Amino acid sequence: MKTSPFRKQQWKMLLLTMLCYLFFYTGRHNFGWAVKGMSAALDISYSTIGWISFAMLIGYAIGQLINGNLADKFSPKMMVVTGAYLSILTNIAISFSSTSGMIMLLWGANGFFQSMAWAPGAKLINNWWGESERGKAFGFYTMAAGLSSAVTYFLSIILLQQGFEWRMLFRLPILLLAVTATIFLIFVKDKPEKESEKAIRSMEEEPELSWTTRYGLVFRNPKFMFISVAFGFESMARYGLIFWVPVHFLGENWKANPGNIWVTFLLPVGMALGALSFGMLSDTLFKKDRLMAIFVGMFCSALISILIYFTPGHNIIISGVLMLLAGFCVYGPQACFWPLSPDILGNRLTGTGIGFMNMCGYIFAAIGEPLLGYVIDKTGNSNSIFIVISIACLLSALIIFLIKTRKLTKLEKLKVLINPR
Repeated sequence: MKTSPFRKQQWKMLLLTMLCYLFFYTGRHNFGWAVKGMSAALDISYSTIGWISFAMLIGYAIGQLINGNLADKFSPKMMVVTGAYLSILTNIAISFSSTSGMIMLLWGANGFFQSMAWAPGAKLINNWWGESERGKAFGFYTMAAGLSSAVTYFLSIILLQQGFEWRMLFRLPILLLAVTATIFLIFVKDKPEKESEKAIRSMEEEPELSWTTRYGLVFRNPKFMFISVAFGFESMARYGLIFWVPVHFLGENWKANPGNIWVTFLLPVGMALGALSFGMLSDTLFKKDRLMAIFVGMFCSALISILIYFTPGHNIIISGVLMLLAGFCVYGPQACFWPLSPDILGNRLTGTGIGFMNMCGYIFAAIGEPLLGYVIDKTGNSNSIFIVISIACLLSALIIFLIKTRKLTKLEKLKVLINPR
């Protein structure tokens, strides 16, 4: 069966967006690997490190609220590229910093710049893919984010094993983003030409929504608001793993057993596999019941985190399997969260909805970072973070369960009439 030109373009836009995002985390998830060296060189406590991470996550959260809305108005492509280039410059500036205050300021700004990619990228994908294949498309997109963590982990481990200092973690991996962002700039289109014509006709028939109206329609949807809170706890758990697992496995003297840190690499690998699997399963096994898919993933994540807590760190095989499963279950549900924005709010609010949801996620993740740093400082044992992560997963699962038991409210029915897909 011959593939149509439009079908080829669909896949081209999706794959190019994935390629660009594949290297975005080289400017964000590199921080956890720099913590040991940075803390020792600059005499920074883990509590302070947690607040530096907090600054980035808050910057990202604020950026999501703003940039998600802007993606519904302006070119998603240009927003992604601008964020990439600014993040590259900020990472390089951090590598030359020598005080915790300056690093915190720059890392917070970097969070804002990094936020210019996800919601605009999702808006671009939504422009090219219809509702029937939305779960699959967002599953691939979320998989790219999971693989981005894997790429960053891989490069960071290699650099550390080769004896590079922490500053190089902010200089070398980020250069790959410069290459892919430039490719994205040259070859990606915001939307199909035929869809552009339809959009023009639609705008002639319907008045354009103002930025305040877009926010208002999101804020007045109780179901979406509660889902965003559930996403917040999921993000707290996810970032708790991404940021503190390297610290946990580096330990006091990781160079005595350098092979042990490769166990951490299975965490983002599991995340990538989970994102792709959950995205497809939500369309097939769960028959587009994305809430059930999320509930299953978060409940399993809570159980796995408890198992990690009770598993001896020196047991590499069991730890590796649990890291793989933890990544799979804690990140996989994100592929089901994102399509809920166009599913519930409609296509015209895709960017605003995803931006708001991601803002909630990063506010919760930001709160979790100094909390987990404090827990480690107080207990003197990084293993204690897995109890906190398990609780966050349970809370996410509980909220999703409560949402599933509620019927569609009159307000939500009114929203569908006001904002049809």
